[in-house]
Order: sequence, then C-alpha cells, then structure tokens
Amino acid sequence: MKLGDIALEYGCELRGDPDHAVTRVATLAAAEPDAVAFLANPAYRGQLAATRAGAVILTERDADASPVAALVTANPYLVYARLAARLHPLPAVAPGISPAAVLAADCELPASCAVAAGAVIDSGARLGERVQVGPNACIGRDVRIGDDSRLLAGVCVAAGSRIGARCVLHQGVVIGSDGFGNARTENGEWVKVPQLGAVRIGDDVEIGANTTIDRGAIDDTVIEDGVRLDNQIQVGHNVRIGAHTAIAALTGISGSTTIGRYCMIGGQVGFAGHLEIADHVVISGGTAVTHSIRRPGVYGGPASGPDEVSRWRRNAVRYQQLDDMAKRLRRLEKWAAQAQAGED
Repeated sequence: MKLGDIALEYGCELRGDPDHAVTRVATLAAAEPDAVAFLANPAYRGQLAATRAGAVILTERDADASPVAALVTANPYLVYARLAARLHPLPAVAPGISPAAVLAADCELPASCAVAAGAVIDSGARLGERVQVGPNACIGRDVRIGDDSRLLAGVCVAAGSRIGARCVLHQGVVIGSDGFGNARTENGEWVKVPQLGAVRIGDDVEIGANTTIDRGAIDDTVIEDGVRLDNQIQVGHNVRIGAHTAIAALTGISGSTTIGRYCMIGGQVGFAGHLEIADHVVISGGTAVTHSIRRPGVYGGPASGPDEVSRWRRNAVRYQQLDDMAKRLRRLEKWAAQAQAGED
C-alpha cells in the first residue's frame, strides 16, 4: 500500500514519498523499509532516530525527529490499529463442518459457517453467516450467534445465550454458566437459587481467554455493543456493562452491578455487588470499589474504596510520611503538656 494512499485514507499529513509502498507493520526497532511503525508512547521515543521503517505514524511533536517518512496524526495508535488490520487481515472463513463435530439435527447454521473438530452444537441453536466455531467449543440449546462472530477453541456458550455480530470469544471463555446464588437456612446450610436468566452480548464485543460471564438470576446479564473484556475476568449474574467500556484482566464484578458506557477499568479491580458506575469513569488498577460512583472522573485507591485519583495520590504520598508526622505530633503534645504545666 502506498504511503500517499495511507495518508489519504486515514487522514494523515504525509512528509515523504507518496509512492513508497509498505506491506506490513513492525516496531520502530525491528522495522525494515517495507514496514510501517508507530510512535505513541514517549517511552519509545529513543528508538525513533535509528529506525529503518518505510514510514512512522506519529504526532506533530515528534515528526521533525523522524529520519524516515512521517505520517502525522493526532492519534497515532488509532491510525496504527486501523492500518494494521488493513495490512494483516484475518484469514477468510473456510466453510465446512468437521466430521468430528457433533451437531443436533435441528440446529441451524448456514453453509458459510466453519465448525472444527470436537465442537458440539445443541438442539435449537442458530448461527449467523460466516460464524466460526473452534475445536472443542460447545454451543448450548437455543443459543443465537450473529454474523461473522468467532468462537475459538474450548469456548462454552450455555443454553439460551445471545451473542451479536462480529464478536470474538477467545479460548476458554464461558458464557452463561450459573450465577453464584445461594440462600442460607436457619441451620447454616446452603440452598441453591435457580439461575433463570440468560446472557445477552451485543455486536462487536471481544472477550479474552478464560473470562466467565454468569447468566442472570431472573433477568439477563447484559454486555452492550463494543465492550472489550481482557483475559480472566469474572462477571457475576445480572451485571450490566455499558457500550464501549474496556476492562483489564483479573477484574471481578459482583452480581447486579451496572457499569456505564465508555468506562476504562484497570486490572485486578474488585467491584462489590449492586453498585452503579456512571458513564466515562476511569478506575485505576487494584482498586476495591465498595460504593457507587455517580460522576464521571478518574478514581483509584486500595481496599478502603475508590477516591478521586488526584486526592488518592496525595494521600498515598502522605502515607509514607505518617511515621515522621506521628513523631512530630508527639513532640507537640509533649510541648503542649509542658506549657500547660508551667501555666498551672
């Protein structure tokens, strides 16, 4: 693809030869003249001077330092993502059903679907066009899966779940397992609460490996359009995650919590149940969210609960000063006691 065409298609200012062609993307350090690299993180600015890339996608601030052609844009990472998808497209679906797959007689799937060895598709399941079902994946009774979705090896989608179009479920994802609902008797024994809802996943959702999303207790658990879930996330029953929210690995979301749209949640965040998180909230990694967050903003904090991140950072610095402050306080108390005794 010629640099001039890239600049035109992705709205960049090109500083270099418009006829130079590239075929792939690469890092600044490893790129050759046939590759495009990008610079979005200042930590890698030191690699720019020595790059051999055919072009670098970067901001106006770094453009003059580029020794090769520059594709100047306000958002280099976004342009890189779109160009990488263009230069490295996924293989087209190779339609067909492995003879080692097990399909119920009344499941429905178009001829354009691909079903790998060991996959199981249960009664009443209905797949859209060009759906890919990976090895040993299990599609439960009455499941619906939209066009162009991909379920990789070992994915399990339990009965009644709904998955939209163009979704990606990575290895080991479990959709629609029972939520953790138990009632306790007077004797301290547990009685399982039937989990009667399902899971509804919108379009263009990506779910990382070994993430689990529980079915609702009565109403459904809902993942709206464009959500991004990292690996090993636990989503409890009746949780709702708003459109275009991204959540990093090892986060746990307790039942009936609602997370708004366009949120960004760091890794290892823990949410208590029955909370409401506003749209456009950012939560730092490792935060224990114990109460609802009603206003957009950046929040973070340890097990004491989330706080506005600027105040939390100030308090984190002060924590390191607590011992010195305690000693000064004792000296002041001693001085005050001595002064009081002198007055008496």
